[in-house]
Amino acid sequence: MLDARSWFTASKIAYNKLKLEEASMLTRRTFVSMMAGAAAAPGVSWGQSGAGQLALYAAVGPELTQYDVNVDGASLTKRGTVTLPANVQYVWPHQSRRYLYVATSSSASGTGPKGTVHHVSAFRIAPDGTLTPHGNPIPLPTRPIHMTTDIPSEHVLVAFNNPSALRVYRINRDATLGEEVKQPNAIDAGIYGHQVRVSPDNRMVVLVARGNDPAGGKPEDPGALKVFNYKDGVLSNETSIAPNGGYGFGPRHLDFHPTRPLIYVSLERENKLYVYRMKGDTIEPEAAFKKETLAEPGNIKSRQAAGTVHVHPNGRFVYGVNRADTTTEVEGKRVFVGGENTLAVYAIDQATGEPTPIQHIETRGVHCRTFHIDPSGRMLVAQHNFHMLVKDGGAVRNVPACLSVFKIGGDGKLEYVRKYDVDVGSNLMFWMGMVQAAA
Repeated sequence: MLDARSWFTASKIAYNKLKLEEASMLTRRTFVSMMAGAAAAPGVSWGQSGAGQLALYAAVGPELTQYDVNVDGASLTKRGTVTLPANVQYVWPHQSRRYLYVATSSSASGTGPKGTVHHVSAFRIAPDGTLTPHGNPIPLPTRPIHMTTDIPSEHVLVAFNNPSALRVYRINRDATLGEEVKQPNAIDAGIYGHQVRVSPDNRMVVLVARGNDPAGGKPEDPGALKVFNYKDGVLSNETSIAPNGGYGFGPRHLDFHPTRPLIYVSLERENKLYVYRMKGDTIEPEAAFKKETLAEPGNIKSRQAAGTVHVHPNGRFVYGVNRADTTTEVEGKRVFVGGENTLAVYAIDQATGEPTPIQHIETRGVHCRTFHIDPSGRMLVAQHNFHMLVKDGGAVRNVPACLSVFKIGGDGKLEYVRKYDVDVGSNLMFWMGMVQAAA
């Protein structure tokens, strides 16, 4: 297994191999910042302090709205909105923080009805965070559920869920989107691809294949982590991490530790946090640590689902989210039955990487799909998809879709500050993230 020094050395070697025509597209400072967790994916922050405006972008249906972020005041100020070709599914910034890539689809979420409009669009990010179109959108074959760029932002990698697939597209030298990279070998994308990530040294790709719960007489679909060697847009030497054949293993989301060869994986269907060690350009098949995500795993009231997981930029803490949204009928209305909608905070042992739970805190909304940490590591914003009726004593009240803002203390614990309600109408607030624009 690579130790921390070897991991960082490998990262420096990867940096020296990056071949970009424009030096401004990847400075050494940016790369080291990325290695420190500042450019990890959504959930951990994209950017660094001392640059342009720190902007939060939140997607409701096809609209992507910008908010200016004040970290000291833990506040958001709403700005402009851009409209995409279809509903926003996922967003990822170019490593230069001058461009933003947005995946969209007219398909319903999950395994619902399939649409016909699927694209990735590029936008230029102004120093104040304003977005303007950059080149033409590229068409995709089906709904993209997640995407990322590789470390130098030479390629976009897109994960598809229905059917599960993984594709790679070139990024041109001017940061516009280019053609698909044909892969030399067939890719086994498992069942229900949900996330794709590139390791910080740019040598490994992991596709998270969630699988599915048993439902309607249909048996469980197994999950897996699909691991590939990666070079210049080409995927090779696929292996699969799937304990017990993937049954009872439903991974949803992962994040890399910023300085150690460790991966933190949330298991959606099992409400667990697993930690895997990386060895060379692959992942050890057995989890090093397994932790509960729920505060009360023996008192489940609703369908619970672990969600996004992100390591703090300083590598000392890891955060995960618990989601519940099951309803029952009350006087002709669908009302939330209760359950944990919480952020779970873990302290990471700096010698072993083991996470120890230190806090569970309410998110102040229902079904937090994702959250994001600012580049300084002092502020966290949690995004909630939709509004829902909840019991409040003897009454019933509506809890809107919202952005909940927390301060992060030096001990890693969260302090709730405020929330911003968002009128989503019949849409979902499906994605949210922060980007520190380049100056």
